[in-house]
Amino acid sequence: MNVLLVEAFYGGSHKQLIDLLKENVEGCIAYTLPAKKWHWRARTAALHFMQSIPASSSYRVLFTSSVLNLCELVALRPDLASLKKVLYFHENQLVYPVRKVQERDFQYGYNQVLSCLVADVVVFNSFFNMESFLSSISCFMRRMPDYHPKDLDKVIRPKCQVLHFPLQFPDVTRFLPNHKLLRRAAEVSHVDGVSALQGQQQHSQDDPQASWPEELASQARDVCLNPEPGRGKLDQEEDLWRSPSNPENQGAEGEKDVMAKGIKGVEGQTKPLHIVWPHRWEHDKNPELLFRTLLKLKERDLDFQLSVLGETFTDVPEIFAEARVLLDAHILHWGFLPSKDDYFRVLCQADVVVSTAKHEFFGIAMLEAVHCGCYPLCPKSLVYPEIFPAEYLYSTPEQLCKRLQGLCRRPHVARRHNIKVNTTAYSWVALKEGFKSLLTGQGYHCS
Repeated sequence: MNVLLVEAFYGGSHKQLIDLLKENVEGCIAYTLPAKKWHWRARTAALHFMQSIPASSSYRVLFTSSVLNLCELVALRPDLASLKKVLYFHENQLVYPVRKVQERDFQYGYNQVLSCLVADVVVFNSFFNMESFLSSISCFMRRMPDYHPKDLDKVIRPKCQVLHFPLQFPDVTRFLPNHKLLRRAAEVSHVDGVSALQGQQQHSQDDPQASWPEELASQARDVCLNPEPGRGKLDQEEDLWRSPSNPENQGAEGEKDVMAKGIKGVEGQTKPLHIVWPHRWEHDKNPELLFRTLLKLKERDLDFQLSVLGETFTDVPEIFAEARVLLDAHILHWGFLPSKDDYFRVLCQADVVVSTAKHEFFGIAMLEAVHCGCYPLCPKSLVYPEIFPAEYLYSTPEQLCKRLQGLCRRPHVARRHNIKVNTTAYSWVALKEGFKSLLTGQGYHCS
């Protein structure tokens, strides 16, 4: 074993990553602590690992998340100091949201800065995570009463890189309703030579409009970039769907004809919009905004179905109990689904996935939902503009409400929409070589 995987908070995405590396990268051995009492793990895990990691001359690389105070560990275990030390940031404590500034514990962010200083490579799961951390160091350090360190960001930045969190997307075909199966097929090929997709498949997957006639493609680009005043982009997208310029409307055998028939079936237009919210039940995910918005839709007599998934912890915001009563007639699923199959089955049955987060450094649940064919709606902030095109972003609560209102009235628009998010870029298949390179000691010499 030449790669030490050390995880002080072995749960959620931290566990997923450690398990993935252990299963797919040769020579890994993992030492972990259960995902409980996060604050104590961040403060004391180094002492535990000092005693639990056996000495060995075969170690070449140490990979850990930023929960661990790496500075303490290598001071307590000098034999580990000479390894290639890789520090992975799932989140950073410099901009992690707290309800009051006074609640922010300086020590957690300070530990992360120290860990970066002793690490050889510092890896972030998104550019937003990296830039928000580096740009906040100077201001963060000014919270010290005096003797403020200078230019720490300039010392750390050369070590930094972005390597997105690698997802293993399961085959969900067996869970997909008919209209999603038809839509997925339509994204890959067209019937009877209607499209010139063959020989250009990769290009068309990257750009679903690539096989459209230039007139229609131009209209589509104009809808994206210059929406008509007073009309939403989805309104105009529906017009494009019906356009005679669209070759798929020029024959009874066109994919859209087939798909429209599928949508008018069991999953048809008459079925209410199914909204899913698959996030942790904590304040930083802003459930208050979600439920305020849904209650407005209810007040306007709009029909919808709701699935609220995600894990719960010790302090569940009170809004969940209130919303459970007020939205009872709309609820299909409520609470954490421990079975992955059950979880993906619900995502596949849903039409729209919503994020209302005040904190997100990557957003695994949103990408999983998009993989299952859900139309995404995300804040125009945090990591989301890095991953999702502008058409899926909202800037204000009013915009979120308006978008959901429109989709409640015409759920078929979301069901027909070809989602323009390349989830493959965030898969283990696409990212594995980057991680394997990180975990090799080749060419590394400790100074």
